[in-house]
Amino acid sequence: MNSVTADPGPGRDSADEGTDGRSRRWDAHRAERRRVLARAARRAVHHSGPDLSMDELAAAMETSKSIVYRYFADKAGLQSAVGELVLEEMAEAFDAAAHADSEPRERLRAMVGVYASMIARSPHVYRFITRTGDGAAGSGGAQLAELSLFQATISASVEIPLRDVLAAAGSDPRLASAWAVGVVGFVRGVGDRWLGDNPTGTADTSDDRPSADTLADLVTDWLWRGAGAFLHPTSSSREHS
Repeated sequence: MNSVTADPGPGRDSADEGTDGRSRRWDAHRAERRRVLARAARRAVHHSGPDLSMDELAAAMETSKSIVYRYFADKAGLQSAVGELVLEEMAEAFDAAAHADSEPRERLRAMVGVYASMIARSPHVYRFITRTGDGAAGSGGAQLAELSLFQATISASVEIPLRDVLAAAGSDPRLASAWAVGVVGFVRGVGDRWLGDNPTGTADTSDDRPSADTLADLVTDWLWRGAGAFLHPTSSSREHS
């Protein structure tokens, strides 16, 4: 792991810095340092779990807590930055699924699969970026706002195939935004429960819990066909039951 200890001294971003060019260079440097620290935090959480204190996070990131606080106001800010990294990685896959040349249901399945795979690959990171109440006093509102942004970003992609469904049915496509929010909330709820039953995120467990891929099949059925999915499972669901 590359060390992130070295850091320019405080005061480089003061008002007497000089020209706009120097200020822009400092802003770019600061943004890059935040990304480096966020990546280090993500690695630490992935390997050691979401319950690390700020002292433990800084140590795992190979830096000092004072440097972490120089770039992030509190733990909620660090959670937000890690969440941004996750969203950036998911964005291309979500966009490709949303605009694929396939039926809306298949596009929805692809997006649910992206979400489920992310949870399975790094359940610790998922818990870290979606939990609230870990930050400094008074940060709960900020954490809720960042969590809402995480969900809203995903909802925007999910809305695309749902809008196509409503338009084809002659319904108001503007209802797709509310439908998408419900879909994301449902998927998150099921994912949280799945992680609670399957904390390691592994596909093979002693009591035959579903893999992430099977979970995506089931969730898509539940979303698309409601209670009928329990009575008439698709071939994909039957194969994994």
